[in-house]
Amino acid sequence: MSETIRPPFDPEFAGFLAALSARGPFVLSDETLPRMRQLDVTEEALDARLRSRGLERRSTTVPGHRGDPIRLAIIQRIGRTGPTAGVFTIHGGGMMFGHHLSNLESYDAWLLDHDVVLCSVDYRLAPEHPDPFPVEDCYAALVWVAAHAEELSIDPDRLVIAGQSAGAGLAAGTALLARDRGGPAIAAQVLVSPMLDDRDRSVSTLQIDGVGVADRQMTRAGWEAYLGSRRATDDVSVYAAPARATDLTGLPRTYIDCGSAEVFRDETVAFASGLWAAGVDAELHVWPGAFHGFTSMAPEAAVSRSATAALADWTTRLLGPTEPVVGPDGPLDGMTGRA
Repeated sequence: MSETIRPPFDPEFAGFLAALSARGPFVLSDETLPRMRQLDVTEEALDARLRSRGLERRSTTVPGHRGDPIRLAIIQRIGRTGPTAGVFTIHGGGMMFGHHLSNLESYDAWLLDHDVVLCSVDYRLAPEHPDPFPVEDCYAALVWVAAHAEELSIDPDRLVIAGQSAGAGLAAGTALLARDRGGPAIAAQVLVSPMLDDRDRSVSTLQIDGVGVADRQMTRAGWEAYLGSRRATDDVSVYAAPARATDLTGLPRTYIDCGSAEVFRDETVAFASGLWAAGVDAELHVWPGAFHGFTSMAPEAAVSRSATAALADWTTRLLGPTEPVVGPDGPLDGMTGRA
């Protein structure tokens, strides 16, 4: 059997990928899944870390799908006043894992230094809560944020939705729901390596299979947990799998990216093409040699820095120039926490 032909990984990722390979394949199970849903620090330690960076968090309970209570974290600069942009964020994790307070560092260097109000939704996860719970939880929480914009000091005309991986797929599905239900109004969406297509038939899906990073096997497991026996059938909505949408008119300005050597490459590019066909202002980047999640897992690589810089540039064009963020010990160096 011939070896699968795929784009090469960037040579700078070789050490990271070798270490990942040496750990052996990761298997999702009843034992590993709970650990992958946990925050890696206590909430107290997280809050202390945020305060050292001039930020504060509070959590509230909001209505999710069918009115069931879900959590929403609200993170902003300590002492900020006056209306500003609100960014509604949706965490990744293949629809099955992840935590709404994890990986907050992924918003450094492109978002948190814009003095936004960041709202992170704790949507319910598959397989215990399959479709439509995750996307409907996200939509319900977005409706709550929009309805409480004045209380949250959010400018309702500057409400942005953002996600990575499964969170980006849910962001796209939530934007479609908002369009089709007449609101809330979304000014822009950020879709980083979005998980959009349950059908498992793109070239990149076949190429990135069993290669040691997020790949066909893991994403298929996520879709099956999310959709069950409906996966890859005609009984799947565009809100669950936005790649199925044939009409993308009326969607907001979009930033969308992926890696050339990642499983979601082709569905990302196809979605961007659909946005352009619908007359949507969309900016697409395909980062050469990059694997899924590269900016979080290997942030110091040159291509990772380029990807973060491109997103920062787009965000600045959207939200305007940044202002220095001041922590307890004075102005910070970016959002690294260094005074």
